[in-house]
Amino acid sequence: MPDEVAEVLLTEEAIWTRVREIAAAVSRDYAGKNLLLVGILRGAVFFLADLARALSIPVEFDFMAISSYGQGAVSSGVVRILKDLDAPITNRHVLIVEDIVDTGFTLGYLLRMLRARNPASLEVCVLLDKAPRRVEQHTIAYTGFVIPDKFVVGYGLDYQQRHRTLPYVGVVRVSA
Repeated sequence: MPDEVAEVLLTEEAIWTRVREIAAAVSRDYAGKNLLLVGILRGAVFFLADLARALSIPVEFDFMAISSYGQGAVSSGVVRILKDLDAPITNRHVLIVEDIVDTGFTLGYLLRMLRARNPASLEVCVLLDKAPRRVEQHTIAYTGFVIPDKFVVGYGLDYQQRHRTLPYVGVVRVSA
C-alpha cells in the first residue's frame, strides 16, 4: 500500500461484486433501449469500463471531462467543462457514469446542462456517494457505495494525479 494511503476502504472484491450487481440492474432497466453511457473523465474510466463489460445489453459510450477540484483535495466550487460530448443526446437514453458525488454541485451543473439537450431519459450511476457532504440533492439511480466524508483514491480516483490504478479504494493521508 502506498505511504499516502492510510487504509483500504473498499476491497477489489467488494468493488467487483457491486459493479456486477449494478450492471444487472442497468441491463434489466434498459433492456430494449438504446443506452448511452456518459463517463466523466478521468475518475470514472475504470468504473465505466468494468460496468460496460458486465452489462448484458448493447451500449454506446461517450465522455465528458469536468473539473471542480484543481490540484487540491477539496472541491473549489467552480465547475469547468474540459471536454464536452462528441455526439448529440437528443432523444437518447443517457446514463451518467461518475466516480464520486460529494457536495452535489458538480453533478447538479452537469444534470442541468444535459437536460437542456433533451435526452429521452437522464439518470446517474455513481460508484461512490459521499452522502455526508451533500449540499445539493439529486436522485441517483444506481449507487455503488455510500462512504464517509474521507478523501479517497484508487479504482480511478486520484490525489494529485496519483493512485488511480490501485485496484481498491483507499483513504488518503492528507497533509495539513
